[in-house]
Amino acid sequence: MKIVKHFSQVLLVLLALSTMAMAGIKDKSAAEIESDANEALSKFYSEVAGSKAYLQKVNGYVVFPEVVEAGMFVGGKYGEGVLRIKDKTQGYYSITAASVGFLAGGAKYSLVIAFTSEEALKKFMHDDDWESEMDVNMAIAKWNSEEELDDIDFGTDMIGFVFDSKGMLGNFTLEGTKFKKITP
Repeated sequence: MKIVKHFSQVLLVLLALSTMAMAGIKDKSAAEIESDANEALSKFYSEVAGSKAYLQKVNGYVVFPEVVEAGMFVGGKYGEGVLRIKDKTQGYYSITAASVGFLAGGAKYSLVIAFTSEEALKKFMHDDDWESEMDVNMAIAKWNSEEELDDIDFGTDMIGFVFDSKGMLGNFTLEGTKFKKITP
């Protein structure tokens, strides 16, 4: 009976990993990340009223143009992005996570994380392996088409914006998600 239990767990892990491999996850060059981030920001600006003005007011922001999340009970997510301060590139980062639970399917989305305090930005930049839930809480932004984004106070040091979502997974929490500085 133990063999069947362990065998099924190994199969689930392999399925999750193969699903992510089939999703086309690959390391990108700095130029590719920059280009993809610019495209994602253009879409963000066109879809969310006031978003450009909002990002100009924050201390910095990181753009993950494509985060791929997939799994079957065991899953993960991965993406590569760029940190910008005053619209100037300051470094490149990856986002990774693994999860276990009731999940099935896959999703691809863009993510912008805005840092509204200097302390949160510095912590993000200077920790080699930074986990979103350990030290700083982040809110996932909610707004409606009647509001201008630059008029909203989210009351936290970090705000995450998920947009351009495709697929079906349904869970966009960042609990336990790791961010790591990379050299593309």
